[in-house]
Amino acid sequence: MSAITLAWYGCDLRTGGIVEDLPSLKPTGALSRKLGDSTSLQFELNVAGAPRDWGPATDPGRSLLVAVDVATDTPIWAGAVVLREGGSARTVQLGAVTLERYFDSRFPSTQTLIGIDQADVITALVTPALTGGPPITVDAIDTGTTMDYLTQDGDDKTILSCIQEIMALEGGPEWTIDVAWGAGHDGFTFPFRVRAAIGTQTTTPEAVFDHPGCVSSYALSESFEAGKGATAVIARGEGEGSSRLTSSAHEATALLANGWPRWEYRYSPTTGLTDPDQLEAHATKSLALMQEGAQVWSIEAVASKAPRLGADWGLGDSVSLNIETSPRHPNGAGVVARCWAWELEPGSDRVRPILVEDS
Repeated sequence: MSAITLAWYGCDLRTGGIVEDLPSLKPTGALSRKLGDSTSLQFELNVAGAPRDWGPATDPGRSLLVAVDVATDTPIWAGAVVLREGGSARTVQLGAVTLERYFDSRFPSTQTLIGIDQADVITALVTPALTGGPPITVDAIDTGTTMDYLTQDGDDKTILSCIQEIMALEGGPEWTIDVAWGAGHDGFTFPFRVRAAIGTQTTTPEAVFDHPGCVSSYALSESFEAGKGATAVIARGEGEGSSRLTSSAHEATALLANGWPRWEYRYSPTTGLTDPDQLEAHATKSLALMQEGAQVWSIEAVASKAPRLGADWGLGDSVSLNIETSPRHPNGAGVVARCWAWELEPGSDRVRPILVEDS
């Protein structure tokens, strides 16, 4: 497969319409995305090679930058411009952040959402941001799980903090903001996807990374550091002292019975949490993630030889890593895990999926 070449477009943030092609725009770091959160990227724009209207195409707060894989004509990254610096130098420095960040500048207002599907709760929370903002379209499928959720405008909790809080619940839905071509191929839209689980999960994924092969290096990070590993979890809510809202103690009973030490973790999932059921759900999910510590596979592969990002795999998809032999795994190993984040450096022909095994 061909090397990854990106076409960059400067677009209007409100409409998604293309303002200018930006052939002299170069990222100075890796493109990246992650489930349920924003990522940022810095750029250099060579003014001599820029079109006449490069200014309106890169205005902070009014424009966004979109990358399209030329070989597959697939948009793979979009970020709102939030910083521009330039003067006597021949280049202008730009900073952009993916559109999840926009939800951290909008508020859900007062809402009382009782006994409705999780996807409908998240849809209601983001709806205020669909007015006066980027062309974000909601693509939410019912999860089959109902919940209650209340917000007060006076709490000053942003939309982002609310929907991240819901995603952190046990059985909480996942969400992300994708980028796609708009009608007429003269701009872009941004589907806000809500699912029980983003992506395609399977035990036999089509995207297979081999070492040796397309994978130049990999690392398995196993951590029981503070905040990453625990065999007993308590979540705390609002209040003080004995009146403070507290979950029951959630324990990894099977591990403790088999001789694991007791590692305790207490935390506050979010501010303003007053629902006991949600507090229990937070503690349950935290224990599930932490009871055997964090296990993350970081892969670095040759992008032109690896399964194609955006075409063969993406955020939330199951990905297979096959290891023939390595110092860490001399007898080989194989793992199927979900892609929770990725990084791409087209200039060096490198792609880095970050895989997390389901607990």
